[in-house]
Amino acid sequence: MPASIRVDNGPEFISKSLDWWAYVNKVTLDFSSPGKPTDNAFIESFNGRFRQECLNQHWFPDLADAVEKVEAWRADYNEVRPHSSLGDRTPAEFAASASAGAPALAEAES
Repeated sequence: MPASIRVDNGPEFISKSLDWWAYVNKVTLDFSSPGKPTDNAFIESFNGRFRQECLNQHWFPDLADAVEKVEAWRADYNEVRPHSSLGDRTPAEFAASASAGAPALAEAES
C-alpha cells in the first residue's frame, strides 16, 4: 500500500468514500493545487496515454474483460516498453536497478 497518493480536485478524488478508504488504509491524499494541471504533469501525461492506448481502444463488456485488458496494457507499459525518461529502460528495469543500489537516473546521466 502506498504511503501517499497525489490526486487532483476532481469529484472522484474529493469524495467521502475515497477519504474513508485513505483513512482506513493509512494513506495520505496529497491534493494538487486547484486549476493547476502542471502540478501533476506526469500523471496527467500518464492518464492521457492510458486513455488513448487502452480505454479508447477497447470495449469492455464486463468487469472481468476490463481487468484482463487493463492488466495486459499495464504489463506492457511497465515490463516491456522502454521509456525515454528512464534512459530507455522499462519501469521494471529502472525499479530493479534502483533497488539494487544503482545510481539514480540524474546521477547516471551526468
